[in-house]
Amino acid sequence: MPGKGLASGLILATLGAVAFSGKAIIVKLAYRHGVDAVTLIMFRMLFALPLFAVMAWWAGRGKPPLTRRDWFGVVGLGFSGYYLASFLDFAGLAYISASFERLILYLNPTLVLLFGWLLYGRRASRAQMIGMAISYAGVALVFGHEIWTVGGGAGGQLAAWGAFLCFLSAISYAGYLVYSGEFVKRLGSLRLVGLATSVACVLCIAQFLLLRPMSAALTVAPEVVWLSVLNATLCTAVPVLMVMMAIERIGAAVAAQTGMIGPLSTILMGVVILDEPFTAWIAAGTVLVIAGIFVFTRTGR
Repeated sequence: MPGKGLASGLILATLGAVAFSGKAIIVKLAYRHGVDAVTLIMFRMLFALPLFAVMAWWAGRGKPPLTRRDWFGVVGLGFSGYYLASFLDFAGLAYISASFERLILYLNPTLVLLFGWLLYGRRASRAQMIGMAISYAGVALVFGHEIWTVGGGAGGQLAAWGAFLCFLSAISYAGYLVYSGEFVKRLGSLRLVGLATSVACVLCIAQFLLLRPMSAALTVAPEVVWLSVLNATLCTAVPVLMVMMAIERIGAAVAAQTGMIGPLSTILMGVVILDEPFTAWIAAGTVLVIAGIFVFTRTGR
């Protein structure tokens, strides 16, 4: 029945968005145990690698093997969309709140439009420009609150650095989205995600082996290991499958609109789990960002 498919699709998209948003919360909890970004993302990708490798194998059954051009594309997309974007995000979370990080990453559709303008000359509509202005005003409002909360000075500089890293993460992932369209058509979305994330997992593990002694992995707190397992499964592999299944049922546009619950769930979990403050400034900034992206994506379709 169509109604049943719509309901299950909305539930899957909602659960996927909430699960994705829990990643920042888990990272912030892990940082409380003295781990650094290089080690933390290595553990996450180490546990996620078998899951994504199985995903790539499953989606590639009966399909023709990848050409050399396909492999170059997969490696490039894995580097930009999952390795670099994830590492910059993890690094930025060491300096800013989980809710602010989620709002920055939520600007991703506007960055995709910017890439389209720079590379292909695609112009934005007036309504899209208004939506972008509203969203960036919301981020600026929350950014000002973050700087004010830490009292400026060195703390303000660190908050600005964290926001910059997360914004670079959003740019890196936007580049992945812009260039992945051709490969999605050639390989299929699930196969591409499985292969690209597997590449990213290998890169994160290699980065750790190059930059840290093996003892750094052996001396982390047990809580970091268990949080990384949770991050790799519940907040990485599982939501990928949920969102893919949701798109099959309700389409990408509706799934994207349902994903607007992500920032709200991150803020709620940040307040409840991390004891992050929730002020009128954060509420106003969040409303502006979500409203702006809603206007932007709605007119973009």
